[in-house]
Amino acid sequence: MPNGEGEKRTRRASTGTAKADAAVKKLRAFGLNYPGAHTKSPWPGHMDLAVNDKTFAYLSVEGEPLKISCKLPGSSELALELPFATPTPYGLGKAGWVTAQFDAGDTPPLDLLQAWIDESYRAQAPKKLVKELDSPPVARAVAAAAKKKPPVKGQRAAKSKRRSSR
Repeated sequence: MPNGEGEKRTRRASTGTAKADAAVKKLRAFGLNYPGAHTKSPWPGHMDLAVNDKTFAYLSVEGEPLKISCKLPGSSELALELPFATPTPYGLGKAGWVTAQFDAGDTPPLDLLQAWIDESYRAQAPKKLVKELDSPPVARAVAAAAKKKPPVKGQRAAKSKRRSSR
């Protein structure tokens, strides 16, 4: 009997770790969709999200319980009322940083944590990137396509005809 209980605990722990791993992967992928966002690993046990080398979300790594810290200048007081949230240590809490920590097996509120990532990105990113983020998606796509300036259909053929007639 004792071995059976130990196996159950191991299975629960690995299921909890798998759940945390899936959540951290989803949050990291979400954060990397922001303009200029990249990962940053300043020390072991972290794979953070940054913009212009300025961290906007401290994230735990896979294999560990989910932990995330974000700068929440507008909603930190409200966030700190949640049972899983605390001021971020090392003096960051005084600047509006909030840490959410979950036990293995917890189901974290991913929509809320994505909203935290969004608020934190907007607080840390250069205004130019935030402005780009606020433009409608179609306008962003058009602006990006305009920068590439592909040749107009038939334009290439006309140029080659001119060269051959010379």
